[in-house]
Amino acid sequence: MRIPATGRQGQLMARVHPTAIVDPRARLAPDVEVGPYVMIGPNVEIGAGTTIGAHTVIQGRTTIGRGNRIYPHCSLGGPPQDKKYGGEDTQLVIGDGNTIREFCTMNTGTVQDRGVTRVGNDNWIMAYVHIAHDCVVGDHTILANSAQLGGHVRVGDWAILGGLTGVHQFVTIGAHAMTAAGTILLQDLPPFVMGAGNPAQARGLNVEGLRRRGFSAAAIAALRRAYRILYREGLSAEQAVQRLLQDADAQPEHAEHLRRLAEFVRDSQRGIVR
Repeated sequence: MRIPATGRQGQLMARVHPTAIVDPRARLAPDVEVGPYVMIGPNVEIGAGTTIGAHTVIQGRTTIGRGNRIYPHCSLGGPPQDKKYGGEDTQLVIGDGNTIREFCTMNTGTVQDRGVTRVGNDNWIMAYVHIAHDCVVGDHTILANSAQLGGHVRVGDWAILGGLTGVHQFVTIGAHAMTAAGTILLQDLPPFVMGAGNPAQARGLNVEGLRRRGFSAAAIAALRRAYRILYREGLSAEQAVQRLLQDADAQPEHAEHLRRLAEFVRDSQRGIVR
């Protein structure tokens, strides 16, 4: 993602409301739209076709890609809410094509992790969502209203978090997973699995989501069997991983999905939602 160094000239070419305050060192693509009372700091880069809603504050070392729609009253690139933070030069990086609705907050990273909070492409991030320091959000996710991510959380591609979902720090959410409204995740949620409750429990396979994304009936059937191995046969996590890897070897046409599930469980640091 490369943004031309436009400086003051680029800001004049961009459509900036007269009440907005844009630091002359910020780098805005020529067609960026900046709404009323927006504040943009000196270390901010914003790519082509992005729109910034009224009263939004963008600060810190923040890079925003192309074609994002950022609605009013967001706070992006603020310092991490971490008492260990001492003003280090950390980042927030947002990709392309995201919708970020009203009152969302996203903080920069910390040097205790990789120093970057990262949001991918084509995500739908609804009002009042918080993405804390050092989080990594993939592509095509949906974070419903007031979903809250603690520090160091990982969210896989195509995951859906229901409204008011709370995610404990260091939790990982697998690709194509889903949570119900009000879910509290204290442990990792495997790919393809639906979680609900406080604390969350596994509530089945995200079948409807997989169908919408073009998974074949045979692939869904293979994942249903995998879910039973993981959650219905009384196996330990280690035993379930071995069974899933055996199934992957026996079903090469579905091996990618089965290995993804097995490797997620094997690599989990917090244990999985059961």
